[in-house]
Amino acid sequence: MLIPKQASKAWCGAFLVGSLALASCNQTFNTQINLIPEPSEMSISAGVFKIDSAGLFGNAGSKHVHFAVNPELSELPAEGYRLRIDGDGVQLDARTEAGLFYGKQTLLQLLTPEGLPYVDITDAPRFAYRGLHLDVSRHFFPKEEVMKIMNAMAYYKLNTLHLHLTDAAGWRIQIDKYPKLTSEAAYRTESDWRKWWDSSTDRKYLTEGTPGAYGGYYTKEDIRDILAYAKEKHINVIPEIEFPGHSEEVFIAYPELCCAGKPYTSSDFCIGNPKSFQFMEDVLTEVMELFPSEYIHVGGDEASKAAWKKCPKCQALMKREHLKDVNELQSYMIHHADSFLTSKGRKMIGWDEIMEGGLSPQATVMSWRGESAGFQTARMGQDVVMTPGNYLYFDFYQADPRKQPFAIGGYTPIRKVYSYNPLPADSLTAEEAKHILGVQANTWTEYITTPEHLEYMMFPRALAVAEIGWTPQDKRDWQDFKSRVNTQIPVLQKMGLNPFPLSYELDFSMDVDTANKQITVYLDAEKYPAEIRYTTDGSVPTSSSPLYQDGIIVKDSADIRAAIFEQGKLMGEPSEKRVDYHLGIGKSIHFNNRLYPGYMAGGEQALLDGYRGGLTYLDGRWQGYTDNLDCVIDLGETTELHSVSSRYMQLTGPWVYQPLYVELLISEDGKNFTSQGQIPTTISPDDAMLNFQTYTFNGDWKARYIQLKAKNQKGFIFVDEVVIW
Repeated sequence: MLIPKQASKAWCGAFLVGSLALASCNQTFNTQINLIPEPSEMSISAGVFKIDSAGLFGNAGSKHVHFAVNPELSELPAEGYRLRIDGDGVQLDARTEAGLFYGKQTLLQLLTPEGLPYVDITDAPRFAYRGLHLDVSRHFFPKEEVMKIMNAMAYYKLNTLHLHLTDAAGWRIQIDKYPKLTSEAAYRTESDWRKWWDSSTDRKYLTEGTPGAYGGYYTKEDIRDILAYAKEKHINVIPEIEFPGHSEEVFIAYPELCCAGKPYTSSDFCIGNPKSFQFMEDVLTEVMELFPSEYIHVGGDEASKAAWKKCPKCQALMKREHLKDVNELQSYMIHHADSFLTSKGRKMIGWDEIMEGGLSPQATVMSWRGESAGFQTARMGQDVVMTPGNYLYFDFYQADPRKQPFAIGGYTPIRKVYSYNPLPADSLTAEEAKHILGVQANTWTEYITTPEHLEYMMFPRALAVAEIGWTPQDKRDWQDFKSRVNTQIPVLQKMGLNPFPLSYELDFSMDVDTANKQITVYLDAEKYPAEIRYTTDGSVPTSSSPLYQDGIIVKDSADIRAAIFEQGKLMGEPSEKRVDYHLGIGKSIHFNNRLYPGYMAGGEQALLDGYRGGLTYLDGRWQGYTDNLDCVIDLGETTELHSVSSRYMQLTGPWVYQPLYVELLISEDGKNFTSQGQIPTTISPDDAMLNFQTYTFNGDWKARYIQLKAKNQKGFIFVDEVVIW
């Protein structure tokens, strides 16, 4: 019979056959299946095959444990496998060594002190490309750390490591023809990247061996060691060498390659200089001699392009090649890289900026600035790896930024990572969909200085990526994944990693019901299992507070505080959310200043829809402005008013600031407005941490029209709701 995977039981006792302990039956115990990624097809039967790790992997080929690679198994994809465990033993079949390897990872995950549960699995990945990116330029990590990460990647069936080897923060790979890249451009004056990058006087590079110099690089022998380990783990390592931007460090060693011919003047290669092309070919040649990967990454992102507009050499090249702008000039260099790599039997891959000025015909795109570039590339008939920043950047916060190590910004908890689908239904035709190679998460390390912090940011979010890349979309479910990923924290720790232990914070979502004039609030937790108790009056919940089950209905206002309890003890700090079904919901609003099109949130009604924003301005609930906020709300009739409030966010890393002040004006005719005063911000623009301030005006007024103004001091201002009572 088949047993649900979270509740199977088996009656068994052991007898020995040779060195193997096999299942006979004499006792009962729970068998819980917590595989990550979830297999394509799996059935579970009552029974356990009694065996330990030594018996399983030391007796392969015996009559009880049989592993086989059979190229004739055409029904299995290249990385697929078929696994059957029953009373006769273990049978694992695959068409390739890679498939056999992944079947063995499944066995490792299934193995318990009692043995292996009876299962029948037919499994293969949804996508061929399942990757993690690691930036070793901003902070250098030794080869041992890279291998440690690859060990965990293999266990969860991730098969591609993208190594970001060069950037302005340091060159990290030995190149024999250009030795000064490592002797002069791999070390800098300051370990704190933010302090170094923002410095007007100390943003300098140092010669290798200088006392106090910070940095490092991989020798060619180091790279060979990394690649040998990767081969054992069936991981493809893709090197990235940046062109034409992000290359300040190159010009410290070889200043003739930038437009001014002097260091500390530009971030971009001089495309009008033939030596730049010679350098690119020489470096890529040595990289290809080391790396066997089909793909070589050339960057292509965020080039300044400013120097090209004034450079005589660049301008002469543009005129000679009939290039209409600097976008086409960049494309000229990228096309050259593509042709060169193609001539060597390799493929070029780059960030989605390589599309600007015209996409090279053989190029593969990494779509990081959202998904549109990826879908556009696929529609053009070219390959793409999906890696949108809002879902798959692991330098973003994964829990409340106010309680986490400093990060670049954003808020991407594991549930958001897991929610990503690289290929939504009906987004592409069947033929176009073939060009979506897979998915990759990126770990940029500006603010990640130690191996422990690196692991904390990558894991367990990397496990969500593993399941996105492997498991069929219709088999993926957050609640199910949540129960499994919680069991993997101690597994990761046993691997010697330092994973984020998952948060006791709660996630709030809302459903605004205008027909019944109420808001239903839903709570979710990363921890599993989770006993959630809550209050609605702002008080701290206790073990006797109401138990959360399936939603909290609010018909006016509530200060909801909720927390997880274990054995009657409150775990962590309570999470909180203010909820108002207020007088302004659904009323009309007019903006006197232009809305910023990139951060419209829920559209023009976003400030009056009842939905409150969360911990990131990217959650679709915060409306953003680069100008002042100036809006007029029409309540439809003269109304008695007592309170008008609005809440703003500050996170200075991405240039999000509090307004200098907020002003309230009211009117009965929509023409003559009376100011009710201004409330200044109490948060310094120098405070880099995530901050919120609510600006509340209280009084006794009669008005039909409400005008709200917020003075922008710099960057963006973000507001989530105007609450009217």
